[in-house]
Amino acid sequence: MLKRLASACVVAATLAASQLAYAAEPENTLIITLKDGDVTIALRPDLAPKHVEQIKALAREGAYDNVAFHRVIDGFMAQTGDVQYGDLNDGYDAMAAGMGSSDKPDLPAEFSDTPFVRGTVGMARAQDPNSANSQFFITFGDAGFLNGQYTVVGEVESGMELVDNIKKGDQADNGTVTDPDRMVKVRVGSDNN
Repeated sequence: MLKRLASACVVAATLAASQLAYAAEPENTLIITLKDGDVTIALRPDLAPKHVEQIKALAREGAYDNVAFHRVIDGFMAQTGDVQYGDLNDGYDAMAAGMGSSDKPDLPAEFSDTPFVRGTVGMARAQDPNSANSQFFITFGDAGFLNGQYTVVGEVESGMELVDNIKKGDQADNGTVTDPDRMVKVRVGSDNN
């Protein structure tokens, strides 16, 4: 009986530790304010250091503020981050949203074995694996077919129910959203702004 209790305690401690491993310190926490509140993302520089640095730099520049969720597919993912054509306050182009990037260079792929599950944040890219720049997506559910083909940059720590509320796009038009929701403000947790 004592062996079973000890084994159960070890298993519980291991599970708790694995969940805490994804909690990010403020420097690697991204806070996205949506229409309904804040979504907190634990960035993963251990998996994708170059991608995480670029996301933080763009957030600190304010480049992500007011950028549309231009492609949202129910049950799959919500894509945003086109700072070139997606800013709903300055230069939004519905026909080009999703084709732009930032003034920073494209990044070499940083693929990992981390699976795409509900709340995973991954970098969007073109066919070239080394073409990710500013756009990213948040998965609504399991998307294992993306594993090893897209760079994982983080996981939603809180606010996934707010991500679920993002306006969905037209399934027949690859998730293109008319009058899309936006990231109202994006900031790094350690910046306190």
